[in-house]
Amino acid sequence: MNKFHPLYQEDLANILAVKDIEQLRGKRFLITGATGLIGVQLIDALMQADDVKVIAVGRSREKANMRLGEHFDNPRFTFMEHDITKPFDGEIVNGKSSDSKLDYIVPLASHTHPLAYSQYPVETIMINVKGAEHALELAQQTGATVLYPSTVEVYGNAQGDDVFTEDYTGMLNLKNARSCYPESKRVSEALCQSYMAEKGVKVKIVRLSRVFGPTMLPSDTKASSQFILKAIAGEDIVLKSKGEQYFSYTYVADAVAAMLHVLLHGEMGVPYNISNEACDVHLREFAVICAECAGKEVVFDLPSETEAKGFSIATKAILDDARLKGIGFVPRYTIRDAIRRTIDILSDSSKS
Repeated sequence: MNKFHPLYQEDLANILAVKDIEQLRGKRFLITGATGLIGVQLIDALMQADDVKVIAVGRSREKANMRLGEHFDNPRFTFMEHDITKPFDGEIVNGKSSDSKLDYIVPLASHTHPLAYSQYPVETIMINVKGAEHALELAQQTGATVLYPSTVEVYGNAQGDDVFTEDYTGMLNLKNARSCYPESKRVSEALCQSYMAEKGVKVKIVRLSRVFGPTMLPSDTKASSQFILKAIAGEDIVLKSKGEQYFSYTYVADAVAAMLHVLLHGEMGVPYNISNEACDVHLREFAVICAECAGKEVVFDLPSETEAKGFSIATKAILDDARLKGIGFVPRYTIRDAIRRTIDILSDSSKS
């Protein structure tokens, strides 16, 4: 993608307009899943902040260079090639100097799209649970605060017209391997609460709705991502259902800004839904907006058996954002604006 696109630079500026962002000056972040949708935007924003240091963790230096290469020569940026299913060690744990001090850990590493859930359910569980465990262990050893990114999927399937508040418990389905993602995120949240209670680790928790934006990976098989990719390619938008699913979506710049706002203003151990009422739409409407942006049509196509195994059974997943608003966060982007920005930024990249 073109990170110099004016819309992307505007997104970064909007993230850095978060209240009290100056409190991060001189702080050091360790971010796993650094090359993912949220990781890239978060790191790009932090690297534009005043004197913020970042340790980006990923399994592939080559991939990191493709996604974050412009930061590699910056002395405030370090890339660490590491498998997060294994413990951290060495200087990260043992360093006592100000240069090696950790202030915040954000464990973003996770499979987050249906094809991965279908093909690698065991790996999905282990990445989530072991990744959370090792982040919490590192926080215990370094005194850092963990910002844990959970998901709307911990709520299960909505009952009737219910909206998900942070205290909601929905219906869960353990009859197939698709449960690998929501159940491992639930266990990871339980680990966060347990490390707080037993070991005194500082943890703040966010529950993300369905996030999309220009930092998405081309391999992402989520329906929203596929719609966007089709629009960029100038093709009809393929909908693999009637599109009646009703979900909360969040533009990635709003999601990152909300995460930083919770980091600065949220309570320890209290989960905060990250969503935006202006981005609560039916899947069909998401597809139609993408098609309109591309001057194309929406067509219907049944999913393959492998694809269907990874699909969520949820038909409605709307997050209540009252708690987030209660600590002063206000999202910026409507669904139409967010989709158009995503397509404009990525279309410009495909032409360069």
